[in-house]
Amino acid sequence: MNDWVTRPETAGDVDAVRRINLAAFERPDEADLVEALRADPAWLDGLSLLALDASGTPVGQALLTRCHIDDVPALCLGPCAVLPEFQRTGAGGAAVRAALAAATARGERFVVVLGHPEYYPRFGFDRASVAGIRLSIEVPDEALMARSLDGTPLPAGLVRYAAPFGV
Repeated sequence: MNDWVTRPETAGDVDAVRRINLAAFERPDEADLVEALRADPAWLDGLSLLALDASGTPVGQALLTRCHIDDVPALCLGPCAVLPEFQRTGAGGAAVRAALAAATARGERFVVVLGHPEYYPRFGFDRASVAGIRLSIEVPDEALMARSLDGTPLPAGLVRYAAPFGV
């Protein structure tokens, strides 16, 4: 399937999103994180995007929540998850692209992601350290990435995640 349909998560998708995250990560950490974020002020309605299979069932999710780079508002991408049987089909990429487009439409400017350095550059992410963006914990330099959504230069500073991330 090449043309994935995406849409924002609705209240009726909560169980499906939990199933996706449990299956994708084989442990409850990410599924529990998504649920904690839903109850946190960092949750922004319309920025949890789902990829749907041909029957309209959610099979992938990309989540953007509020974070800050020092005091500058930004978004954190993740968790991103796809049911194992739909991985490597473009479902995850479709959800990520839809989430970034929704954020851009809302006037958001910056997104950070801590993830696979071979995956996220295809969405315009680059090493965050180039812009002077850092975390309070040690992570591989290439794993922390950031991008500007509107061409504004990335701000330097420390990423402050929402409390449920525990960072």
